[in-house]
Amino acid sequence: MHPLIKNAIREKRNLLEHECMALLLEYGVAAPRHALVKSADEALRAAKEIGYPVVLKIVSQDILHKSDVGGVKVNLKTDNELLDGFDAIMENVGKNAPDARIEGLLVMERIRPGAECIIGMTRDAQLGAALIFGLGGILVEVMEDVSLCLLPISKGEAEAMVRSIKGYTLLAGYRGSEPCDIDAIVGMILNVGRLVEENPEIAEIDINPLFAYSNGVMPVDARMLVQGPQVLPEP
Repeated sequence: MHPLIKNAIREKRNLLEHECMALLLEYGVAAPRHALVKSADEALRAAKEIGYPVVLKIVSQDILHKSDVGGVKVNLKTDNELLDGFDAIMENVGKNAPDARIEGLLVMERIRPGAECIIGMTRDAQLGAALIFGLGGILVEVMEDVSLCLLPISKGEAEAMVRSIKGYTLLAGYRGSEPCDIDAIVGMILNVGRLVEENPEIAEIDINPLFAYSNGVMPVDARMLVQGPQVLPEP
């Protein structure tokens, strides 16, 4: 069992975002530069090392949807903006999720926008693990345009997942727009599939949004739920 997953199960919680990013990196997936900080001073040092602009996110095992509690500040460009953002997040979370256990805040480089995709995984008691791919952001909820494939998955099946969604024309280059790096998307699907197969304790994965560019991809947000009676997913 992977040490990060073992530790999460021991503490009866799901993986935290920086742990998700660490796992993705181990499995060949790029991740934004980031640092977990406990204080405003640590946040300043991390931001200077990463380079402005940055994003701030609350890190708590009790908060899955950070924006809902005011736990995210984006495009912070100066030390003053960072300090104001740090204080605002702590105030928001204290007001909206007063009982949440706070691990710290994540200082993350701001990622340039790209085509928004989602890669996910869910498990079925009878069928096993299935990967999900589609357009990400709010489009996944509005359009419900996703493809699924049971594991194990081949390169050909991963390519078919990408090409089978209705929104593929947007990824392939629509009305003269630059096409996305389909090979990079396919490679990430395969890497996530390997991550799932080698770590059966992971019950659910949600990488959304995943920005796709003409050269490469970059996950912006990731969550992973651990299965078993120790940790229960949010209803």
